[in-house]
Amino acid sequence: MLFTDLKIIKPILDALTEEGYTKPTPIQQQAIPHILEGKDLLGCAQTGTGKTAAFAIPMLQLLAKPKTMESSGQRPIRALILTPTRELAIQIQDSFNAYGRHLRLKNLVVFGGVNQNPQVDALRRGVDILVATPGRLLDLISQGHIRLNEIEIFVLDEADRMLDMGFVHDVKRIITKIPVKRQTLFFSATMPDEIQSLANSILKNPEKVEVAPVSSTADTIEQSLFFVAKENKRSLLAYILEDKNIETALVFTRTKHGADKVVKELTRIGVSAEAIHGNKSQNARQRALSNFKNRETRILVATDIAARGIDVDELTHVINYELPNVAETYVHRIGRTGRAGLSGTSFSFCDAEEMSDLKDIHKLIGKQIPVNEHHPYHTTFSGFVKRPAPQQQRPQRSFGNRNGGSNGNQPKKRFGAEKPRNFGNRAQ
Repeated sequence: MLFTDLKIIKPILDALTEEGYTKPTPIQQQAIPHILEGKDLLGCAQTGTGKTAAFAIPMLQLLAKPKTMESSGQRPIRALILTPTRELAIQIQDSFNAYGRHLRLKNLVVFGGVNQNPQVDALRRGVDILVATPGRLLDLISQGHIRLNEIEIFVLDEADRMLDMGFVHDVKRIITKIPVKRQTLFFSATMPDEIQSLANSILKNPEKVEVAPVSSTADTIEQSLFFVAKENKRSLLAYILEDKNIETALVFTRTKHGADKVVKELTRIGVSAEAIHGNKSQNARQRALSNFKNRETRILVATDIAARGIDVDELTHVINYELPNVAETYVHRIGRTGRAGLSGTSFSFCDAEEMSDLKDIHKLIGKQIPVNEHHPYHTTFSGFVKRPAPQQQRPQRSFGNRNGGSNGNQPKKRFGAEKPRNFGNRAQ
C-alpha cells in the first residue's frame, strides 16, 4: 500500500513525497482511514511505529477547509494535541509543520519552563492546531489566553506516560473544558487498567488499532547481552566507547542520580556526554537533546520517562547501562534505534542483581538475548568469577560496524589485559 491509496489530498501527498515517504506504516494504514471518516480512535502502538503521522496526516486533511473567524477576528483553536513532555510536544509540532507545509493552517506548541509571553503573542495572532503539555495549558486557560470551546479534534498522546508522570488529574480537568461533541484520538503504548478506564470515559464507539504489540522487538535491531559485575559497568561502557564507529549512543539508567554519575565518569575520561531527566530544567533538557541530535554531544544518558519522545534520525546504538525493572520498558528503550526500516544495535549490561529482570524480559519478548562474552569484563553467574582469557586470537569485529568489519581499534591498557573484540560470532 502507498500513501496515494489512502485518499489523501494532494498538498499533503506532495509534502510526504518531499519528506521521502511513500509507504505508510501498519498503524498509519489502519488509523488514517478511520480518522478521515471522523471516528474516535483507540490506538495502542509502541514507540517508533509512525504514530504521530498516523494522526497528524488525517487531522491536517480534516482541518484543511478554513473555518469562519470568531467575531473578534481571531481564528479559533480547532484541534488540541495533549502530550506529557516538552520534547514530545516539539516533535509533534515539527511533524505538523512538515506534513502541512502546503496548507494554510497555523500550529503552535506551548509548554512550561520558558517565558510564556511569546506563546501568548502567538495565540493572539490565531492558531488552528495547538500542541500542549498539561501544566502550561492549564496556566494559559486560567489566565484567559486560551479557549477550547471550538475544539473539533482532541488527541491524547502517550497516555501511559501521562499516568506515570502524574498528569491524569490535569488531563481530566482539560477534558471538561472542550466540547462534548468532538472527535477524540487516544494513543498509548501500554494499556494498564487506569488508562483503559480513562479511554472508556472519553471515547465514543471508537475504532481500535493495535500494531507491533509491546512484547515485540524490531527485527532491524541487533541485540546483545553483556554479563558484568556491577562495579565494572563503567569500565565496560568506556571500553565499548573506544570504538569510534559508535558516533553517538543513547544510554539508559534507572535513576536520575545514576544518569548524572555516568555522565560524570564519561566526561572524566574525555567522552562528551550529557544527561536528560526529570530534575533537569526544560531548557537544559532541550539543549542536551539538541546537542545530541547535532552530534555536538556523543553520548546522551537518559532515564525512561525523560527519554520518551527522543526521536533522533539514524540513531544506531542504544545501551542499557542498567536493565529496566519493567520488561515492557526494554522494548521501548531499544525501539529508539532501528526505526524507519534502518538497522540498529542495542547493548544491555546485566549484573547479578538484575537476573530476575532479565528473565522477565526474555519471557516478554519470547527469545533469549544473545550473550556477548568477548570483552574484558565478562563474568559467570556463579559468584561472577571472571573467566580466563581465551587462549586463541579471535577474529575481530567492531562495535559500530554491523557488517562485520573491524576498525582496528584495540582496548587501551588502562582497562586491563588487552583482549580481542568479537561481537559478531556468537557461535564461539
